[in-house]
Amino acid sequence: MAAALLIILGAMALLQVDSLSDKKFLLLPPVNFTIKVTGLAQVLLSWEPNPDQEQKKVNLEYKVKINAPQEDDYETKNTESKCVTVLHKGFSASVQTILKNSQPLQESSWVSAELKAPPGSLGTSVVNLTCTTNTVASNSTDFWPYQISLHCTWLVGEEAPEDTQYFLYYRYGSWTEECKEYSKDPLNRNIACWFPRTFISGKGRESLAIHVNGSSKHATIKPFDQLFALHSIDRVNPPMNITANIEGTCLSIRWEKPVSAFPIHCFDYEVKIYNTRKGYYQTEKMMTNAFISVIDDVSKYSVQVRAAVSSSCRAMGLWSEWSQPIYVGNDEQKPSVEWLLIVLMATICFALLIFSFICRICHLWTKLFPPVPAPKSNIKDVFVSTYYESLETLACENHLCPGG
Repeated sequence: MAAALLIILGAMALLQVDSLSDKKFLLLPPVNFTIKVTGLAQVLLSWEPNPDQEQKKVNLEYKVKINAPQEDDYETKNTESKCVTVLHKGFSASVQTILKNSQPLQESSWVSAELKAPPGSLGTSVVNLTCTTNTVASNSTDFWPYQISLHCTWLVGEEAPEDTQYFLYYRYGSWTEECKEYSKDPLNRNIACWFPRTFISGKGRESLAIHVNGSSKHATIKPFDQLFALHSIDRVNPPMNITANIEGTCLSIRWEKPVSAFPIHCFDYEVKIYNTRKGYYQTEKMMTNAFISVIDDVSKYSVQVRAAVSSSCRAMGLWSEWSQPIYVGNDEQKPSVEWLLIVLMATICFALLIFSFICRICHLWTKLFPPVPAPKSNIKDVFVSTYYESLETLACENHLCPGG
């Protein structure tokens, strides 16, 4: 029974599609399509369903196509759409009605609208616009414990007159602010801007819109827009309160997370250890705020740490600068007992050799150690005297003695 019911329902669906095809269901394009600028680098696209569109129980949707400044397309069920994009080159878009579940997809014709590019002489807009953000701890009792600063720099357009003056604005979300603190070039033209504190969210994901326009008595200065992803321009602070201790051959390093609105688990770290005696670096990546390494205990080490916001909390961005180096250990070599004995024996031998050489050169040996004279021996005289006395006695016995 169930299988028969499914077959009947499928047949009815096919008949309904065939019926729509036979009647050539016609999709009409939307009407009153407009593009309205609602903020810096932001427009609102709006339209209305065609009042002549045949009403049936079908799912009508809309396809939006961005033609300029950068091609894009998407589908929506709404009759308005917000678009964030640069506008200094102009903007154009188109929209059509589509029947979402039809096979093949049924589409109406397109309707289009556009915004003309703002006026301005070529080559007068700023070039090489760059911006960075940085988190600082708030000194006040504001609801937000952290504040985001913004710093932007640019170069003057090649065709900009010498009296050109530029002005910068930023928009984040619904908040727009004009720069009040500028740096100037030798011709007194603004070439950099500093916001000590902004309304940018420390953990925000929206794009930051920057708009720079200008004025001159000699030319119409063309404005310039640029969008920045916050993760790509955030200058992360280095880790804080770094400590390093050596116990025997164990080097223990600890630190605290940077000044940031992100919590402690949102940071990756790199630890750099430099052996100043041997002249080599050791770099390790960490996801915690502590590191232990085995070292030799006869060297001096410099330790540095840097941080980056982890991809688990936002898109991966820039690494911070390395922290200021801290030094542990010493360069003094600790000699072993064997080396002490070897050095001692070598020193003694060398001293004796030098002493002997000096004595030989200066004839000091015979002066310091004169030869001991041998004692005089009378043994030979005793034997000679005894011999002659014997002869004399013998001669006397033979009456040969003189006077006898």
